[in-house]
Amino acid sequence: MPAHASLLILKPSIATTFLRSSLSSAVVPLPPLHLRPFLNARNLSSLSSAASSPMPSLVPSSSDNVGGCRSGVISPPPIEDSVQKIDVNPPRGTRDFPPEDMRLRNWLFHHFREEMEDNRLTGYWSDRFRGRLDSKKLIFRCLSRRPCLLEKLARRLEIRLYCFEDRGNRRVALRPELTPSLARLVIQKGKSVSLPLKWFALGQCWRYERMTRGRRREHYQWNMDIIGVPGVMAEAELISAIVTFFKQVGITASDVGFKVSSRKVLQEVLRCYSVPENLFGKVCVVIDKMEKISIDEITKELKSLGMSEEAINELLQVLSVKSLEKLEEILGAAGEAVADLKQLFFLAEKFGYSEWIEFDASVVRGLAYYTGIVFEGFDRERKLRAICGGGRYDHLLSTFGGDDIPACGFGFGDAVIIELLKEKELLPELSLQVENIVCALDHHLQGAAAAVATRLREKGRSVDLVLESKPLK
Repeated sequence: MPAHASLLILKPSIATTFLRSSLSSAVVPLPPLHLRPFLNARNLSSLSSAASSPMPSLVPSSSDNVGGCRSGVISPPPIEDSVQKIDVNPPRGTRDFPPEDMRLRNWLFHHFREEMEDNRLTGYWSDRFRGRLDSKKLIFRCLSRRPCLLEKLARRLEIRLYCFEDRGNRRVALRPELTPSLARLVIQKGKSVSLPLKWFALGQCWRYERMTRGRRREHYQWNMDIIGVPGVMAEAELISAIVTFFKQVGITASDVGFKVSSRKVLQEVLRCYSVPENLFGKVCVVIDKMEKISIDEITKELKSLGMSEEAINELLQVLSVKSLEKLEEILGAAGEAVADLKQLFFLAEKFGYSEWIEFDASVVRGLAYYTGIVFEGFDRERKLRAICGGGRYDHLLSTFGGDDIPACGFGFGDAVIIELLKEKELLPELSLQVENIVCALDHHLQGAAAAVATRLREKGRSVDLVLESKPLK
């Protein structure tokens, strides 16, 4: 983008010459000091009478009568008291995006995509992904034609779906998250794609749930998933991608951290006390509430699942552990959980983000399909809910009738990160940007102005075409 914009004014005496001349000679540059009023407020008052002239009335005066008929615009009939005004607010939990909010959303999405395209393409994303990474972006359907599968999954995830019946008497559901759609797509592609798959998506999701700060019933979510890699290197790469994004938008390790644990920690404890495997998912859902409800309530819910008091006490003791060394003392060094976590922290040091992560055994994530390493991004002042989260889900594909493939991924919503950027005063000033302004000072020159605007736009320039024809003062 050039350092300053240009103002194009078509005058009757120069119109013909202007159209015949080259664009480079027709564009009159303005110094930045004089340009700002035009860009920021679209204010042409110093050149035109548009700002000072009163707007013409939509209701014609008595002098407009011609032969008993009115010329101009007919005044609309008065609104009767019985007519109800519509509710102009969006449905509860959803949003409108006026221009200033849309610019902010586009800015955020740009950074999501930039992280994938710039860093991943030239970095860890191997020769398998030569070319544009756009081809790895997934576009999912907003509607699921098989809501029974989503409903089954939602019961396991404790998610309330937006389900309804369409005009063809088909039951459909708005997608609550993108990962099940990814699983469906991987099953659909089957052996036509070679592993590993490294895909990302940016889509809209809906959940009918209680709203809090940063939690809406509709939001956009950035997902990144790696399919076909069983080792912890995949999880380390995912966290690296998020850390790189945070750095790009000005967030530091003193603002945000990642709590890391493994579902296998819980499995090892429950196995010691012969807790049935079919209760594992339910126990994880209860543990995920630890920061929301009291320990007494946690204990009560675990007892209702059939766990013994001894098993509950041991489980709560393990969940209070905040260091790998202490966890190793309790579980031993031979277990998979400790080995995976030690490898992840080793890789974090090599990636260069060890100061961002910390071990917290109580992190299990509420989604029931996680099977190994889990992680959760949080603000260190504890003012907001989780910023992002993810982990390993090696058995998700079998939920949809496919073969199990090792996989991991994360979800990163747009609502909480905006709240965090506001908190840290890191939101950018995103004023309307335009390179050229084209206006006609006479209505006979509107066609010529349109032609000039078209030629500039065809050359890739951003152009604001002033639609009114106003003479200069």
